[in-house]
Amino acid sequence: MTEERQAIEQYALEHWADFKEYLEHPSISAQNTGIQETSDYLVRTFRELGANNVEKWDDQGGNPVVFAEFKGQSNRTVLFYNHYDVQPPEPLTEWQSDPFKPTVKGDHLVARGVCDDKGELIARLGVVKYFNEHGGLPMNLKFFVEGEEETGSQHVEKYVDAHQDQLKADACIWEGGGKNSADHFEVVAGVRGIVSFDVHVKTADADVHSSLASYVPNAAWRLVEGLTSLRNPKTGRITVHGFYDDITPLSSAEEESVQKMDFAEAEVKQTYGLKQPLVTSHPREEVVNGTTLTINGLSAGYEGTGVKTIVPKEATAKLDCRLAPNQDPEDIMTKLRRQLSENGYDDFEVQLNVAEDAWRTPMDNEFVQTALQTARVVYGPTTKYVPNTAGGGPVRPFGELLKLPVVMVGVHYAKSGPHAPNEHLRLSDYAEGSYFLVKLLTDLAVDD
Repeated sequence: MTEERQAIEQYALEHWADFKEYLEHPSISAQNTGIQETSDYLVRTFRELGANNVEKWDDQGGNPVVFAEFKGQSNRTVLFYNHYDVQPPEPLTEWQSDPFKPTVKGDHLVARGVCDDKGELIARLGVVKYFNEHGGLPMNLKFFVEGEEETGSQHVEKYVDAHQDQLKADACIWEGGGKNSADHFEVVAGVRGIVSFDVHVKTADADVHSSLASYVPNAAWRLVEGLTSLRNPKTGRITVHGFYDDITPLSSAEEESVQKMDFAEAEVKQTYGLKQPLVTSHPREEVVNGTTLTINGLSAGYEGTGVKTIVPKEATAKLDCRLAPNQDPEDIMTKLRRQLSENGYDDFEVQLNVAEDAWRTPMDNEFVQTALQTARVVYGPTTKYVPNTAGGGPVRPFGELLKLPVVMVGVHYAKSGPHAPNEHLRLSDYAEGSYFLVKLLTDLAVDD
């Protein structure tokens, strides 16, 4: 380890607690808790770090967006995306410490939201502070920090559209990223899309005694049969007409990178305690450029203890589809509704909950390649390129409206446990990721 690297990593470890208060704010968007206090903290912190401009935007509705910009020594500008809201901490009985009192346990920093994604913003703020004390920022930085990511980022596109001039940049560094289950660092260039929806069916005005099931229609069975009609149980393929038509194939270079992605089937089975085989023989390809139809939950009739023999009058299911780049969530919803109707289930009510587009920056983009080269210097040749994550996020407005290349590089690891009790980061990853960001910003500035 070079002296410079050792000094920067040590600085990161010594100064993360300068932003400890950020982790102490219970900014739970689903419960509308702590939103104003947390956004006010960010405004104050950006100003204390010497930002040339700090604003709190609320002109497009929803939870406020905090925007900040710093002037650097080159003409190039990087825009950071982060979010300040977190998931509810429940179940509290499974936490080994107070979720909103950051606790260090060995190499682990434990707190709700420390992985997703407050810890990553703290690392970025720490890097700004380091540059302030060591010669100044090598390039211009902008920050877009929103407060609705955990509830679907419903207003992000409106804010990006309304503030395009202020958000102009050369590239965007997204939240997320870090090390995979093999402990190899990943540079990720996009996200899958998502469409989440409820399906409801009603077959009677009241629950009926189950002795009449001989002739009374059952809402639970009808719902299950209707959903089953959308998927081939033998192949797992979705049978909705046109569902796969718009998926953009991977380039040959991207396909090659997918084949090099780490995937340890035995470890995956052990981690999640899987009791059945994987549903695909091509997990790498499917998680990057595949699509899904998932039943998240089912509800019908009596679900309490003891016996209550009824025919349910209504049944509901929550579902989501993970979408590949170029699939339109609204188009997918139209196709699903049409297919249910054609299959004889036109009485099903389908309600949209959340929709986000997929987005992927091409692998040959200069910004992606610079991030890869810097990562290989810092993390070694085991660094992996990943075309896009399995999950989603509001990336499309930044890529389409702002015309920005986007990469995801962060400080968490595969077992950080986002959304789960005892969510944490490894401080060693936090320090290493801080050094990587210093190097990446320096390398990007040199390209000016």
